[in-house]
Amino acid sequence: MVWNKETLAAVIDHTLLKPQAKPEDIERLCEEAINYHFASVCINPCYVSMASKILSGTGVKTCTVIGFPLGANETSIKVKEAQKAIEQGASEIDMVINVGMLKSKILTYVGNEIKEIVDIATKGNAIVKVIIETCLLDKEEKITACKLAVENGAAFVKTSTGFNGPGAQVSDVALMRETVGYKIGVKASGGIRDYQTAVAMLEAGASRIGTSAGVAIIETIKDS
Repeated sequence: MVWNKETLAAVIDHTLLKPQAKPEDIERLCEEAINYHFASVCINPCYVSMASKILSGTGVKTCTVIGFPLGANETSIKVKEAQKAIEQGASEIDMVINVGMLKSKILTYVGNEIKEIVDIATKGNAIVKVIIETCLLDKEEKITACKLAVENGAAFVKTSTGFNGPGAQVSDVALMRETVGYKIGVKASGGIRDYQTAVAMLEAGASRIGTSAGVAIIETIKDS
């Protein structure tokens, strides 16, 4: 694969999840996503309605985060949060698993939670990316989390929130791809700030990149 401006932009989720993000920041984010033809904008839930209106008809998707950044909300709250976001125009839902339940091997809880959110998303023609927070997991737990995502209908597994320690690592992306095969996508997110890192993630098996540095990354690429 040749990663030029067009092909790389097409797999970037243009992201702004900082708590201090203002409406004018989100508007600028959306305008950048339209101009650069990014895959989506990834924003906090309070801005979904605004972003989806700006992005309507542009081909850029509205993505939001659920149970973010800790994943420790009650399942019913995550489900309602996802449902509301979809009603407001989100077509991609990045949910954080309950890491404590995974580490305690209460796998039915983790799997059922993914399934409930996937079911809501499917009804609303949306997809779910499952954030497994790789920096908090050992190898066995990463594999288990990926398998649960596949088994319960997720469209992607995602490395990180970027808020709970080191973000995406090439080795984790490779492990995730090895585990899920090509049944679902792999999103690398957290700490990806330059072209070389983005391409390394893609070559390791990522099919989507989450970054707040999308414009800077694309602008480093010479015109093809």
